[in-house]
Amino acid sequence: MINPLTYLLLFLKASLFSSGGFSNLPSLHQDLIGNGWAKEANFGQSIAIGQISPGPNGLWVISLGYLTYGYLGALFALIAITLPPLLVLVIASVYTHIEHQKRVQGAMYGVSLAVIGLLLTVCWTILYQPGVDWKGLLIATGAFGLALSRKVNILLILALAGLAGYLLYR
Repeated sequence: MINPLTYLLLFLKASLFSSGGFSNLPSLHQDLIGNGWAKEANFGQSIAIGQISPGPNGLWVISLGYLTYGYLGALFALIAITLPPLLVLVIASVYTHIEHQKRVQGAMYGVSLAVIGLLLTVCWTILYQPGVDWKGLLIATGAFGLALSRKVNILLILALAGLAGYLLYR
């Protein structure tokens, strides 16, 4: 038997930790199949319904909710995919009212410095992994230089780095 609160929380977790579309599929698949609340066919049917329906791809979740728990499941799925964007809107609204305060600007400055520190730590960790050679450092330096210029699109940088890796390591 399905626990309604757990069911809602599983859909909410999948929505909170996804970026829309079908990115919540693995989480929902693992949780609902693991609890025995859904079958493989439910996922195929809900994705097909989501594909033929007008609107965003993420609405397939409502079909999954309906197929696994009826009208209540569809309502829970709708609530779960609506709450995270609503939360972002509320936070953005509050932030626009307080962004010019000195304390908030100081906090944002501190957060940005922490992000830079974390980024440097990750770079340091990656660079000192076994298998990193001069070719990899050359590609990383070139990509970093292009990114610093802020004139080259990140997708183009990734494509160029992939091409350079292919040419240098084949």
